[in-house]
Amino acid sequence: MSLNAKDKSNVKAIFAKAEPRAEEIGVEVLSSRYSRHCISFICLFILLLLFRLFTVYPQTKSYFSHWKDFTAGSAEVRKHGLTVMQGVLRAVDMMDNLNTSLLSLSELHAFKLRVDPANFKIISHNILLVLAMLFPDDFTPDVHVSVDKFLAQVNLALSVKYR
Repeated sequence: MSLNAKDKSNVKAIFAKAEPRAEEIGVEVLSSRYSRHCISFICLFILLLLFRLFTVYPQTKSYFSHWKDFTAGSAEVRKHGLTVMQGVLRAVDMMDNLNTSLLSLSELHAFKLRVDPANFKIISHNILLVLAMLFPDDFTPDVHVSVDKFLAQVNLALSVKYR
């Protein structure tokens, strides 16, 4: 599945809502000033994404056995959620060259972390759900298809070193 110009435009548009404030929100997310009333895109995205991941797919916790707290507001969840979100935003910027751009992440996940690549699909599914929840007016069927195709390409790029 290749991304056509419309797909690329849709993906960039939906993720552009987060990009301008990524640094500011990242600091907020990582600080002890966490608020349950956080309404920023990245904050909500991170909390919903990873909380959903660890709640619905508890087997994914096995990769984070060194964490003490898996609750939505924990520092570990916020930090890794921010890392995931920053990776997705970088992938959006490097959409035309994902295999080369994500090669080091593929190597990290395959050889050092030994993450089952099936988990990439779980994360992608959760990303789709969270985007749909946060942006119901913007997340049209066309955008859904575009983001799904993009995330499938990200998953393939992250799985390169598993072959």
